[in-house]
Amino acid sequence: MSKIIAIHQPNYIPWLGYFYKIDQSDVFVFLDDVQYSNEGMQNYHYIKTPQGSYRLKIPVNSKFGKNINEIKTRDELGWKKKHLKTLELNYKKAKHFEEVFNDYSSLLLNDYTDLSHLDISIIKHICNKFGMSTDFISSSQLELNTKREEKVLDICSSLNSSVYYSGTGAKAYQDEENFNARGIELRYSVFKAFEYPQLWGDFQSNVSVIDYLMNCGYNWKQVLENQEKSK
Repeated sequence: MSKIIAIHQPNYIPWLGYFYKIDQSDVFVFLDDVQYSNEGMQNYHYIKTPQGSYRLKIPVNSKFGKNINEIKTRDELGWKKKHLKTLELNYKKAKHFEEVFNDYSSLLLNDYTDLSHLDISIIKHICNKFGMSTDFISSSQLELNTKREEKVLDICSSLNSSVYYSGTGAKAYQDEENFNARGIELRYSVFKAFEYPQLWGDFQSNVSVIDYLMNCGYNWKQVLENQEKSK
């Protein structure tokens, strides 16, 4: 039986496609020991408001060259309460607001050693509520010193993967022959955004999973059904 591995940096309340990638894999690897980037989405995402999209961003202590699991959040700035207040103002009329807001509040207000710890805790909680059975591991636990594609290959090999389930954005720089040489099949995740009930006007797809949860609850079946329809 094929063992499917997916890998991605731990992101802050990522979009639905991130969770689809998790669901389609046997083991999901949080790539936490790679360099943090201000352009990555490890510390921000967007929600929908009456004025359009709004970025929820976590202030961090970032120094060039630091890995994601070395980045500390600046909790002294009170960003957690600000994020919760923003969510309350924009989603209090959503169908599943109370359940999701209470769950998210209890997660966010905990203390975390670093940014990746916070991101991973939130993602795992949502996956559990969705009913997923995927196993999780962080790349830092594997203690691999390689970089870029070589690191991905080494992660797959160390976990005895027969299939690497990649995001489509990696097509530009991944060489399928390198995966074949290791006996690893390269597959690409294709997630099709679909419309679901939202507040505030026309449908917007490029938003955090929080938007889906507030409006549709922890209904993962609906996501899978829409992916099947799009094939």
